[in-house]
Amino acid sequence: MKNENELPINQKLNLTVKEAAEYSNIGVNRLTYLLSLPNCPFLLSVGNKKLVKRKVFEEYINSDELHYI
Repeated sequence: MKNENELPINQKLNLTVKEAAEYSNIGVNRLTYLLSLPNCPFLLSVGNKKLVKRKVFEEYINSDELHYI
């Protein structure tokens, strides 16, 4: 059941790994791997929790650079 006050994924600033996987259609395991890479531009660490900076992540996957995922 969804909370009425919950923002849609495309309006959130930061996403959980599961939300980012659903949003981008990239698997959770692959996304976790990308977040573990050094200098990952869209990683936001909060304690042990890993969040995805949505706007930076969108720019990363929409960029013209070739990414081997």
